[in-house]
Amino acid sequence: MIQKTTYTLRRKVFKLMGARFDIFDASGAMVLHAAQKAFKLKEDIRLYADENKTDEVMLIQARTVLDFSAAYDVVDSKTGEKIGALKRKGWQGFVRDEWIVMDKNDQEIGVCIEDSLGLALVRRFVLNLIPQNYDLMIGGVRVADLKQRFNPFIYKLDIDLTQWNADVDLRMGIAASVMIAAIEQRQG
Repeated sequence: MIQKTTYTLRRKVFKLMGARFDIFDASGAMVLHAAQKAFKLKEDIRLYADENKTDEVMLIQARTVLDFSAAYDVVDSKTGEKIGALKRKGWQGFVRDEWIVMDKNDQEIGVCIEDSLGLALVRRFVLNLIPQNYDLMIGGVRVADLKQRFNPFIYKLDIDLTQWNADVDLRMGIAASVMIAAIEQRQG
């Protein structure tokens, strides 16, 4: 499932109910399909190995209801084991998006942060057409680059995990990408 290191996440911009995310490998083959239900007070995103949603492989679920700085547990759906967690910086990340990356014991191991404060300010208050770029840092080392491509009809996020740290489950990079597409794009 998640063995390669470069992917593209696509999300339809004009979807009426919920959200749909498809993750493709470099050859264009779909490797994951994610579904987010509409009108849920507690965020719940399920990732499947197939588009028919018959093989659930990962779950991303908020711990609380409607919390601006919520923590989201990332769980292996097959074993029920927690892989790690992601937590929004909340008001501290209002101008420049920032997520805390935690291990399965909720110990902070890294951060996923928007590229620059200047570009973040322009995106928020002047022109929201500038694509976002995130760096995922583990132990102070950049292990992933998440770059949005501008497209007015389909949200695309290039996921580069080539520098990934082998000590941390690679699925945390995918989970961070899905959360950026699902949560951060609501502000845009």
